[in-house]
Amino acid sequence: MFLCQNRIVTTRPAGLRERKKQATREALREAALRLALERGPDNVRVEDIAEAAGVSPRTYNNYFSSREQAIVAAVTAEREARVAAAVAARPPGVRLADAVIEAILTQYTDPGEHRRDALLLITTHPALRDAFLDATSAISEPLAAAIASRLGALDTLTAPVLAAAVAAAIRVALEQWLQPPPGVPATAGFVVASGSLPDLLRAALTPLEPALDAAEQGPPRPPGPQ
Repeated sequence: MFLCQNRIVTTRPAGLRERKKQATREALREAALRLALERGPDNVRVEDIAEAAGVSPRTYNNYFSSREQAIVAAVTAEREARVAAAVAARPPGVRLADAVIEAILTQYTDPGEHRRDALLLITTHPALRDAFLDATSAISEPLAAAIASRLGALDTLTAPVLAAAVAAAIRVALEQWLQPPPGVPATAGFVVASGSLPDLLRAALTPLEPALDAAEQGPPRPPGPQ
């Protein structure tokens, strides 16, 4: 259950229609990734992905705006929801900044063995890298709900502003991580050195700790009578 913009939002099991939509989305992103790994991203068309998933191109366009978005979604799917759930699930005694940073480090630096080839594909193709970076903005809304739930915030700005700042910090870290080595054109493929992303994420998120701490402590009390 999340408190968001002065409303209590209770999560409920997905209905049949929503489960079907989730299944279609999953089928499309898995088909996109499989075809991209088999043929190379440049040799995959939207029509190919739709056919492999058993839907029409029109249905495809209801879920993804490009082949790159679908391929990247195979790696990033539900990541934002998992971050938000991890933040909301941490005990009240855990500092909010620690809950946010640890959740992000866990979800953004461990793609799982079955996704390592996909991550390598993304980091070696410029268009996929761009789509990967664009996907960071999706964390703002679920993270804002999780932060509001922990804070019990009554205003409508604190949690969304903090979540947007976190999303921006993640993007900065990923942009740094995805920089080509010196002397290599930005359009060329390259392999990211393993082990660098956690440090970059932590460094990018550390400046936000005072703001997260301040929000957790609540608004300052007005000065008493002199």
